[in-house]
Amino acid sequence: MDLNLDTLKREILEYLDANGFAVFRSSPGGLEGLPMILWDAENFPDYQSFLDVAQKCGVHLVLFASAEFDADDIEELLAHLEECELSRDERRDYESRLRNLRTHAGVTCSLELAFSYESRLYVYEVQPDWYDDFCAIEEEVMAHLAGEEPDADGDSLGGYFSNN
Repeated sequence: MDLNLDTLKREILEYLDANGFAVFRSSPGGLEGLPMILWDAENFPDYQSFLDVAQKCGVHLVLFASAEFDADDIEELLAHLEECELSRDERRDYESRLRNLRTHAGVTCSLELAFSYESRLYVYEVQPDWYDDFCAIEEEVMAHLAGEEPDADGDSLGGYFSNN
């Protein structure tokens, strides 16, 4: 979903304050590696429904994290492209796609809300489609650097499953 996360960020913080939640400002990606249960934000994008669950569970503390898209990430990926064995057309395609993403520099690219309940971490996470595109490009470039050939779907786990 292509959302304006800067607007959504302000709206969420106002909602949290108005509904008496204590907000713990966590680091973006700080939940990685922890066991968590993800909210289906694709089919149920309303953060208020997620926070209603927290309230009904008696939760008062919500973790909040956001990240801004950094133009340096694009530059770093462009530098990695130089190390890849790519055809001229492939390289141009990646460079063009990355140049188009520069318009999003400084824009919020990820929001995370989370709460703990009965030893489980429940997480609401959203990011816009353009950031998903950037992450897909990054994954493809890193696969090329590692000497792997990314699948047409961009799925780097393609070799782990049998086609039988």
